[in-house]
Order: sequence, then structure tokens, then C-alpha cells
Amino acid sequence: MAYRKTTYKFPNAIEIDEYHDGRYGAPGMRRSARKKPTPEAMARKNQYMKTVKCRRKLRAYFRQNDYFSTLTYERQNRPADMAAAKEDLRRFIRQVRAAYMRYGCELRWIANIECGTKGAWHIHIVINRMSETDIVLARLWKKGKVVSQLLNNSGPFREGEFRRLAAYITKSPLTDNRLRESSYSCSRNLTIPEPEKKLYRRWKTWHEIKVPDGYYLDKDSFFEGINPLTGWPCRSYTLLRLRC
Repeated sequence: MAYRKTTYKFPNAIEIDEYHDGRYGAPGMRRSARKKPTPEAMARKNQYMKTVKCRRKLRAYFRQNDYFSTLTYERQNRPADMAAAKEDLRRFIRQVRAAYMRYGCELRWIANIECGTKGAWHIHIVINRMSETDIVLARLWKKGKVVSQLLNNSGPFREGEFRRLAAYITKSPLTDNRLRESSYSCSRNLTIPEPEKKLYRRWKTWHEIKVPDGYYLDKDSFFEGINPLTGWPCRSYTLLRLRC
């Protein structure tokens, strides 16, 4: 069976997606019945793709010792609704970008505005680090406190080379029942690199995955099954660089 293989290469990770090429037949393999996606299934698919794209942007543009920060709201400063929270973030980002420009740095960021079921608001943001980042954030966010941590090797959000962080910062009511609403966004300068694409004539078993020197297979990233939308087999997995 012919299949496509797309390979995304990042400084510390290689992502591989393999799926059937619809222009070629599949001798000897029966196709599973296609299913018309329900609105719930499409919502889960959209959520999944949001997390995948976020993970790839994190792997392409963010490094050890960049910042993961939480912007909190004091009770009296809580926004009235999501539109007001988005305006708070927009104004804050504009000021931070201007501060970065004064230091000769380009700002990169990924953020998720979250409102809990009890009405508390906060904003999670990943931001590239410069020498004064913590001072700039604390000075410019006037709605509450700023709690920051470095994305170092010992922190939980470097797990799986940002796999866990991508899932965390793309949370929504669909994935976390503690949330009433959320809004994910990022800077425009986080273009995902184009993948390498190849066509193969034979579907290989997972035992035949080749792991290059200096890498290992991230077993938690491995998936192999039937795509319910196409009815054909698919597989995805990630190779991570070994750390010294």
C-alpha cells in the first residue's frame, strides 16, 4: 500500500506522520468504513490540530530558559467578558513588544486566556527570554501578579520536548472541565517550517522505524491506528534528541 510520509525537523525533535496516499490502491488491504464526522468529533479534531501546531511552534522557536508565565487578575480587575480579556492581552503584548524593540530583540509569544467555572481569570503565556524579561513583564502587567518559571530541563513543561506544555497552553473546556471558556493565540512570526514529504510503496510495521544516532523514540508520542475520517491506517511518532 502506498503511503505518504511527512517529516518535521526541529532543533531537538523530529516529528513523523505517515498516512495512506489516496491516489493509489491498497492491494491486499481492506479499507475500513468511513464515518461522517459528528460536530463533537470535529471539535475534538480541531482541538487536536491546535495542540499539534502549538507544539511545533514551541519546538521551532523556543528554547531552554525561555519563560512560561502566568498573568493573574486581582478580583477588582477581572475583565467583564472574553472580549475585554483579549483587549487586556492585546494592549499588554503591544507594550512588551515595544520594550523588546528598545533592547533590540524580536518578541515571540504563545498565550491562552482562561476563565474558570468560578469566574477567575488568568493568562498563560510562553515568551522568548531576554535579559530583562521578568522585569518588563512585572512592570507592564498592572491587573495583578506575574508568576514566571524558566523552561529548563528539570521543569515539567520540557517533558517530551514541549509536548506537555503544548497540551497545557491549548486547554479549553473540551479538555478541562474546570474551564468555562478559553482563547488561544500567538504572535505572527511563528511560521511552522515546511516538512519533508516522501512517497513509499509499502506500509512498514512500527518495528521497522529507524532511529538516527543521537535520538530516541518518544514512546508516549507513538500512535498507530485507523483514521476514522478516511478509513485508512495512519501513524505518527516523535524522535527526541538525547540530552548529555
